[in-house]
Amino acid sequence: MELRQLEYFVAVAEEGSFTKAAARMHIAQSGVSAQILLLERELGQRLFDRSRSPVRLTKVGTALMTHARAALAAVTDAKQVADEYSAALRGHVSVGLAASSSLAFDLVDMLAEFHREHPMVEITLLEANTDDLVNGLLDGRHDMAIISPPATVPADLRLQVVADESIVAAVSPDHPLSEYTTVSLEELSGHPLITFSSMIGTRSTIDAAFSAVGLEPQVGIEASDPNVLAELASGGLGVALVPEPYARTRGHRLHVMPISGRNLRGTLALVWNNARKPTASAARLIDHARRSLQSGQTLSP
Repeated sequence: MELRQLEYFVAVAEEGSFTKAAARMHIAQSGVSAQILLLERELGQRLFDRSRSPVRLTKVGTALMTHARAALAAVTDAKQVADEYSAALRGHVSVGLAASSSLAFDLVDMLAEFHREHPMVEITLLEANTDDLVNGLLDGRHDMAIISPPATVPADLRLQVVADESIVAAVSPDHPLSEYTTVSLEELSGHPLITFSSMIGTRSTIDAAFSAVGLEPQVGIEASDPNVLAELASGGLGVALVPEPYARTRGHRLHVMPISGRNLRGTLALVWNNARKPTASAARLIDHARRSLQSGQTLSP
């Protein structure tokens, strides 16, 4: 059974005439008749009552009609999907990026691999704070983003955790806390803190931890980039509260202390708008990123 046989079968049934079906399909009537005969022989059943005009479907033909239309519709859909993915090779995608993203995983490698597979797709990277990135996902300015999730995530967004790191305290070697192996929130409350701005999702985690023990953090310096926080601490400007990898990369320039009694975590997630239908190129990149950066569970807020 061939697709063109189903096309001719549907055309004859809808036109009620082999002649009209042939004109519709732009072929000779003999071609339509021959293919219908082949189809009937293959099925072992007559599909049309040719004894009167217009020709009519037999009971078997009527039963086949629904399946023939469904099969042709499925083929049309498949072609459209293929066309969209072909067009995606010349598409454009916008990716929002939190300042802390690049150290937690190999973002460059992920994008480079995607570019090798789809060299005609243009990728725009925009680094911004969490609130701006979330708004960009909601209004369609961004196709996906990597962010530190805020305390409340809009219901339309889907998240896949790509990094989950411990928040530590880090000080310069000459800081009074440099003799501590661990430090509590109560001990930290007496020192100026260097930490994320309120626009970064991890900040809400830190504030909530202090609030839970009845304290308010004494924030001296705020920044969105954890590299900046670590550098400021190494310069003796206070106690940095940062994801552990950023503190450890400074070696002897920073004394790193786990925070006792609390399991503070800094989370990064790949986020996309599940309520919007992405372009073919965006859908391809999201799928690629989900596979490449997979380190955690996909979440629905």
